[in-house]
Amino acid sequence: MAYKIVASQCTGCGACEFECPNKAISEKGGVFAIDPVKCTECEGHFDSPQCASVCPVDDTCVPA
Repeated sequence: MAYKIVASQCTGCGACEFECPNKAISEKGGVFAIDPVKCTECEGHFDSPQCASVCPVDDTCVPA
């Protein structure tokens, strides 16, 4: 299952984009989005999804 970014809660800080090992996160209009085809929840790279780990706003990066 992929993760998603709740657009209404995203502050556009960009912290998640650089942490994603699969380059699944991109910015459009100041809000970031996760490509569900590329997202692996960081399996094989980290113990937990890095987008959720580095996001300064709780419950912004969540399972889709």
